[in-house]
Amino acid sequence: MKTTTRANFLPEPRFVPLRPALQEHLAKLGEAVTPSNFLSICDEMPRKLLKETFDRIAADEGSIWLLDEEKKHLVVAYNSGPNTDSIVGFKQPLGKGIVSLVVASENAFVENQVYKNAKHSATLDKKLHKTTYAMIAVPFYFLNQVRGVISCVQLLDVMVHDGEAAATGTTPAGFGPHELNAIQTISAVIRDLIDYRMLGTAVGWNRR
Repeated sequence: MKTTTRANFLPEPRFVPLRPALQEHLAKLGEAVTPSNFLSICDEMPRKLLKETFDRIAADEGSIWLLDEEKKHLVVAYNSGPNTDSIVGFKQPLGKGIVSLVVASENAFVENQVYKNAKHSATLDKKLHKTTYAMIAVPFYFLNQVRGVISCVQLLDVMVHDGEAAATGTTPAGFGPHELNAIQTISAVIRDLIDYRMLGTAVGWNRR
């Protein structure tokens, strides 16, 4: 039987006195990230991994929401689905909707028939002329702070007849613990990739 050993890497003593300065600089870098410049630090590779995860769990749309500079709104900085042009830049007041609850509580959320949940905001649904059937939302961290939410949804088409809206088409399969775990895992992967990139920027070590 093949045995493995744990690599025991310790901090370099010469770097320890520089830790507070590095942490301060990284905090400033984190505060400088906004919904409008986010894609410059979350480039093609993490976005590809994220989209593959959304596709694998049969999400119709998947988004990264970021807190704006005033910490008063969540803004969609990235979207993977066919309605990207309508969704990216969408702004929702903090304190409204399930994504805001996820930021405030830092707890993940998964639910089917979410349109029946009184805390669900239908503002984006109305814009897209869709109904959200299933939703996953997980807190999104980088540089040791919650910065927003990664969410994905399955949608129902909506038809309006005589002023009444009704869902049409096939009901989606919905989300469960397996799909939630997939989104939590990719959220952690993207966090680590961004942290690595920001650390590399701070010390001038980014690969070209």
